[in-house]
Amino acid sequence: MNSFTYSRAAAVDAAVREKAADNTVKFIAGGTNILDLMKENVERPTRLIDINPLPLKAIENTPDGGLRLGALATNADTAWNEQVQKRYPLLNQAILAGASPQLRNMATNGGNLFQRTRCYYFYDTATPCNKREPGSGCSAIGGFNRIHAILGTSEHCIATHPSDMCIALAALKATLRVSGTNGERTVKFEDFHRLPGDTPQFDNTLAPDEIVTAIDLPNEDFSQHFSYLKLRERQSYAFALVSVAAALQLDGTTIKDARLALGGVAHMPWRNPAVEDMLKGQPATEDTFRRAAAAMVQDAKGYGHNTFKIELAKRAIVRALKQATAGTQKAADIFTNSNP
Repeated sequence: MNSFTYSRAAAVDAAVREKAADNTVKFIAGGTNILDLMKENVERPTRLIDINPLPLKAIENTPDGGLRLGALATNADTAWNEQVQKRYPLLNQAILAGASPQLRNMATNGGNLFQRTRCYYFYDTATPCNKREPGSGCSAIGGFNRIHAILGTSEHCIATHPSDMCIALAALKATLRVSGTNGERTVKFEDFHRLPGDTPQFDNTLAPDEIVTAIDLPNEDFSQHFSYLKLRERQSYAFALVSVAAALQLDGTTIKDARLALGGVAHMPWRNPAVEDMLKGQPATEDTFRRAAAAMVQDAKGYGHNTFKIELAKRAIVRALKQATAGTQKAADIFTNSNP
């Protein structure tokens, strides 16, 4: 780990000005990812600004009836918040499916959005990685790529986004509140993370002089028919091979509205609004779900070790939608063996 200086932020505007003035400065809150990256010399900030003193921990109702999650509220406080459990149980279950209780007690909502990929080669500074060193190559393409992406990839990167929380936020169509040197703005969650393209070193669309202050959840009711299904190598403390956030609104056995997002398959939480529209007005049957699953992964591409994810994703989508239809009120956490 390189040497660095440390300071504590006194105000949001002062923090973003300091960061904008020096691109080697990093914010730290829970530190559950940035410190790991520093230990591996993947990140080498010259200064850490502790943003925990900022007043961004509140979880409160919005004027339009939604719910605002402070960027510095911990994952644990968010998951166990009474309003989150009652109104957005999909988010509750997604958070609880991730990490460990100890990490959830430290990790913040804002920090969860900025998690870097868990690609083996990204963390190994002895190997080429375009995310870490643009132009050096992607070792995962042609290498061991079991955990890597099958959707939205490029010739420069096939890494995946590791968050569970973000998959639920994508399905719930959250909005981010952002503050920067040019003032405040909102960002649709679907526009925040990005695909690798020619510049895989950039994980999101946030400007260098901006900070996320809150996450807004819309006033929509997907609290009765939902499922967060996470398929992984072991039952706890493991990243998803494939995860599915599914939420439905039903009129009897007919789908009125649908939300579907995948994790473990792309550089960002993967949503396809066209597939959600396909489900609307259709009967909530396995045949309907199979058609949606096929459409969701129709452009998927395997790279050898991870080709199994294509079929796994289709089966997971069908299972999650069936569980959502049945009104499953708990996370469906499945152990997958090493040779699916």
